[in-house]
Amino acid sequence: MPEYRKDPITNRWVIIASERSNRPMDKVVSTVSKKEFCPFDSGNEHLTPPEILAFRPENSKPNDENWWLRVVPNKFPAVTQDTLPKLIKNGIYFSIEGYGYHEVIIETPEHNSTIAYMSNFEVEEIIWAYLQRFNEIKKDKKIKYVQIFKNYGRNAGASLSHPHSQLIATPIIPIFIEEELKGAKTYFNIKKRCIFCSIIQQEKEEKVRIIEENDSFISFEPFAPRFPYETWIIPKEHSSNFGDLNTKLVKNFAKILKTTLLRLNILLGDIPYNYMIHTSPFDNIENHFYHWHLEIIPRLTNAAGFEWGSGFFINSVSPENAAQNLKSLEEGLL
Repeated sequence: MPEYRKDPITNRWVIIASERSNRPMDKVVSTVSKKEFCPFDSGNEHLTPPEILAFRPENSKPNDENWWLRVVPNKFPAVTQDTLPKLIKNGIYFSIEGYGYHEVIIETPEHNSTIAYMSNFEVEEIIWAYLQRFNEIKKDKKIKYVQIFKNYGRNAGASLSHPHSQLIATPIIPIFIEEELKGAKTYFNIKKRCIFCSIIQQEKEEKVRIIEENDSFISFEPFAPRFPYETWIIPKEHSSNFGDLNTKLVKNFAKILKTTLLRLNILLGDIPYNYMIHTSPFDNIENHFYHWHLEIIPRLTNAAGFEWGSGFFINSVSPENAAQNLKSLEEGLL
């Protein structure tokens, strides 16, 4: 029977259409398209803005082709540092000048690579790049939040297929983060405990939605997922600040991110997806009520009229079935 489920953090309701949860889903098969010109390929460094950060041999020069990861400003930025975040009032309307950072993390020189099939070292380097830029931008007191995200596949919003992530830093805290902060604060004020820590405890007790775990992180299907195979990766120990990751945590985070994406790829094929890192805003980055985490959203379905009109999401795959399907994959494949 269909079931309404309530997200314990945001109080958002979803509908789990459980009677449809085992219906077959087409596996997305990767197709090798005709190689097109790509400005992110090695040798085309002159076609991007000058790099902000690069991992390269010591004897190489900035912006030459000897690199294994580059961070550059987005050539077509959503926000810019060319203006200041000035508040403008016009009657009932408010606006702020579009100040911020918009950067591209070019993850590898290999055009057809994916995180699922990269080496552990390559994925670790991506995480280190996230951390370096996150902690550097944090020094800008005009910025309140850095959103690190990845769009994989054209249906997930990627305009180029070359492996890359992005970050956008803004003087405004995003509404989705505000909703999570509000729910987490409310729970903490009542229970004197982080709600994410409570979620981890219950998931470990019930053992029905966890996909895998290591010393530092668990990968699991949330209780009230908006989308089929929505997956979260979260540190086991309480941490509100993504920027606090140390060497051990980077290694364990990179490993579970890689294997989780690999499980999804093996089960569902070369699906488009988005992932986003949620962390505390800079003005209260160390706290006891919020817990940073990464959310993976496979783009298997599209929101339609009911979702947009009501705010309910209909998910045809229960998180318990999704977790079982992902967990049951042969460990040898990973």
